[in-house]
Amino acid sequence: MRVCRRFLPILLVPIFCAGFIPRLAAQDNSTPTDETVANLAAGRVVIAVVKNAILVATVENPIEVETRPPTPVELASTRLGILLGPVFWWSPTSKVALASLDQELPRLHSHLIAAVPHLQAEQGGEEATDMESIGQGLLERLTDVAQNLHGKVDVAENGPLLQLVVADYLPGYGPEVWQLDYKMKQQQEQSGYWTTRVLRPAYLQFWPPEKGHPHTLVEFAYPPDHAPEPLLELLRQNDPRLTKVVSSDPKMAQVASQLLGGESNRISAADATQFLRAALDATAPPSARETMAIITEDKGCDWILAPPTEPKSSLEPETDRPADAPSLLKGGP
Repeated sequence: MRVCRRFLPILLVPIFCAGFIPRLAAQDNSTPTDETVANLAAGRVVIAVVKNAILVATVENPIEVETRPPTPVELASTRLGILLGPVFWWSPTSKVALASLDQELPRLHSHLIAAVPHLQAEQGGEEATDMESIGQGLLERLTDVAQNLHGKVDVAENGPLLQLVVADYLPGYGPEVWQLDYKMKQQQEQSGYWTTRVLRPAYLQFWPPEKGHPHTLVEFAYPPDHAPEPLLELLRQNDPRLTKVVSSDPKMAQVASQLLGGESNRISAADATQFLRAALDATAPPSARETMAIITEDKGCDWILAPPTEPKSSLEPETDRPADAPSLLKGGP
């Protein structure tokens, strides 16, 4: 993992700390019924960059009744984003939805690219332009929402408020995996009244790995202090749940060996898909919802395991998604 040097003028030093509120809630002590609540997308994201493909799998961590599964969102024909943390913001007092960040993310991204074409020349290339446009678009929306937080929000010091994982194929460059970390600061203006400021994101690049580092699974989890053991660590420990998967088929044993040996780029997409689905099924919490998507350079994004249909809440905001916006729903298996 590395911090992209091209972003150093606007970066924070990344510090990974535990701490979360299962339901992020801020309450103004002077008006006890006036509060803002955010439901979390909680769980793990497992990304495998394999031969001619990127596999993106997610597993829900159902830490509360209204937890949402982390779900890949198509940002471009060969780019997926996954939000971890507070995604659906609403007011239980007024019954008004303030934001549904996962649904809004593709629109925020496309708006920023159109708005700041000059960044390509300033940053020196399309790589920096695209990633910064995603980060800044989400920052502006998150800043708008956080202005509603006037009570003390109980998030551990230096802990992330929201995380965005991005996986893509960049033309002329190859596969990438990024994590964008959003933190916040609060300042007390008077008794019971706070102002909230969302900080600029830190851009952390996890793929391609540094020279000499292994090519293997990349994993993320939210909340950090409820993170499960990474699949690679479970494989190293000969966890009985994965031992059963590995011993079930010679191909599964070969995939496990290649992942442990840092050779994921030699694994076929079909074999990697079979292994990840079996491994995540074996280690997921009971009744946890799962998704899996694939990105290929020539065909773009598609579902392998589409997310379950969520019942639409009466609070769910209607988004002005363009009619020609990209969609993962291409009839995948």
